[in-house]
Amino acid sequence: MGHFHHMGMSSGDDNSTMAPSHHHPTSSASHSHDHMMMMMPMTFYFGFKNVELLFSGLVINTAGEMAGAFVAVFLLAMFYEGLKIAREGLLRKSQVSIRYNSMPVPGPNGTILMETHKTVGQQMLSFPHLLQTVLHIIQVVISYFLMLIFMTYNGYLCIAVAAGAGMGYFLFSWKKAVVVDITEHCH
Repeated sequence: MGHFHHMGMSSGDDNSTMAPSHHHPTSSASHSHDHMMMMMPMTFYFGFKNVELLFSGLVINTAGEMAGAFVAVFLLAMFYEGLKIAREGLLRKSQVSIRYNSMPVPGPNGTILMETHKTVGQQMLSFPHLLQTVLHIIQVVISYFLMLIFMTYNGYLCIAVAAGAGMGYFLFSWKKAVVVDITEHCH
């Protein structure tokens, strides 16, 4: 008898990934009813039966449900990438004050050159900053959801996260101006 059988896990080929382990009641009042315990897989698998998705009541049990979950997770990951790019665009548009400072710097042969620096500011108590804050909270929550979905180790859902993020990056960030500092070695 294998370890999985003792843990209440099913190791059959019926696409079941986890079977509940029943805790038998004891005489204690606090243990007067059966408890169902789910073991989380720690290796990647491709199954669609009894797959919990973020919440205990959201369980995938059919191939159709897995296909629907795949599409939903794919779109969520795409939305996450689009949200990151949208926030960058909003930040550029909401820059409240732009100030140019010129400073004299010594040039060649005793000449003096003027060096100009651009300073950009934003006000803390402003609608753009409030909007950025709300969008940041949404972005963080979505990122944790995507991480938890990936941590189910379900191959289909992991592919949906990666493919959705890739498609989102492809669709939304192609217009993004990228400045690369060739002296930066910590990417």
